[in-house]
Amino acid sequence: MEKNFNKFFLYYLITLFIFGTFFLYQKHTVGNDSTISEWLINYEGGFTKRGIIGQLSIYLSNFFKLTLRETILFLQVSIFLTYFYFIYSFFKNLGKNKIFLLSIFTPIFILYPIAEIEVLIRKEVFIFIFFFLYLILQKSVHKTIYKIVVLPLSVLIWEPVVFFFSFWLAIDIIEERIKKIDKNFFKIILSFLPAFIICVYIALNPISEENHSYMAWILKSYFNENCYMSCSMLIKKSTIIQQFTVNFESYSFIVFFRYFLIILIGFGPLFYLAKYSLFLKKSYSLFNNFNNLLVPLLILLTPALLLFAMGSDWGRWVNISYFFSIIFYFYLLKKKFISLNENIFKNKLIILITKKKLFIIFFIIYCFGWNPKTAITGDVASKPGYQIPRKAIKILYYKHIKD
Repeated sequence: MEKNFNKFFLYYLITLFIFGTFFLYQKHTVGNDSTISEWLINYEGGFTKRGIIGQLSIYLSNFFKLTLRETILFLQVSIFLTYFYFIYSFFKNLGKNKIFLLSIFTPIFILYPIAEIEVLIRKEVFIFIFFFLYLILQKSVHKTIYKIVVLPLSVLIWEPVVFFFSFWLAIDIIEERIKKIDKNFFKIILSFLPAFIICVYIALNPISEENHSYMAWILKSYFNENCYMSCSMLIKKSTIIQQFTVNFESYSFIVFFRYFLIILIGFGPLFYLAKYSLFLKKSYSLFNNFNNLLVPLLILLTPALLLFAMGSDWGRWVNISYFFSIIFYFYLLKKKFISLNENIFKNKLIILITKKKLFIIFFIIYCFGWNPKTAITGDVASKPGYQIPRKAIKILYYKHIKD
C-alpha cells in the first residue's frame, strides 16, 4: 500500500462513496432519519439557526419541480462527491509510512459516517469543504476576504463551527509568522469578528414557538413533511442552558472512560506523529515556543470540549475534531512548516507493529474492526469493514423479498 497508496486510496474512497450513496438513497424516504430532519430546517417561519441549506433545498425543489426529499438527496450526493474529491486530492502521495496510513485510515475519520449512517452527510460536511477551500488560498488578502464572507456563511449552515475556528487561526498565525501578540495578531482576530457576531446573534435569538409552528405548517402543507428530530429541537433546545443540561442524565464513569479510550486509540497515530513533529525555524511563529506539535494540537482542540458538553452526538464530535486535527497536521507537513523527527520509528512498540506481516493484521483490526457509535450512551460498534457491506446486502435482500 505504501508503494501504491494513491491507487488503493482511490479504490477505498470509491468503495465508500458507492456504499454511502446507496445508504443515502435508501434512507432519503425514511420518516425519522436524522440527516433529513436537519436539512428540513428553513427560513419560512423567520430566521433560525441552520436554516440556509433547507431554504436552498426548498427553492431548488420548487424550481425543478422535485419533491423536497429528492432535492435533498441530490444535494447530499453532490456534497458527498465534492468532499471525497477534496479528501483524495489532499491525501494523495501521503502514504509514505505506516503511521501515516494508520492516521488516515483510522475508523474515526473517513469510514465513520458510512459505518454510522445516521450521521452520513450532516451539515458539518459543508464546513469540511470550506476548510479545504481555505487551505487552497495563497494570498493573505484572499484569506481575509474568505473569513469575512465565507465564515459567516459557515455559521449560518452549522453554528458549532465556531468551536473549530482555532484551526483557521492557527494556520493564519503560522503562515503569517506571527511571533507575538501584536497589531498583526489582532488584525487576524478582527477578520473572524463577522462570523462571531452572527454566532452570538443566533445563540441569543432562538426561533419563537409561533415562527417554528409556521415553519412546521409550511413543511406539512406544501411538502407533506413533519418537523421532527433536529427540526423540532429548535424549540426543545432553544436556550443556551438547555444545550448544556440535556447531557446531564447521560453522564457516567463508563461514558467518560469509553470516550477517553476512543479518543486515545482513534487519535493515537496522529498524536504520535504530532509528538515527533518539530516546527522548522524558517516558519518561526508563536507555535515555535513548543517542543513539538502535540501540545499545540491539544490546545486547538480545547474549544471542542464545549461541543461535547452541549450535544449528545459524541461519536460525531470525535469525527469532526479528528477531521480538523489531521487536515491541520498534514497541511503543515506538506507546506514544510514542520518536519518529522528521525526517532519516530525507534519506539519498540512501533518497531513491533510495523513489521510487515504483523502490520497487515494490526491495520485490518485497527482500521476496520471498530468504530464509535453516534450517541453518548452508545457502546463501541465492531467490524465496520464487515458490517457496511453486510448492511447493504441485507437491505437489498429484504427489498428483493418485498418486491
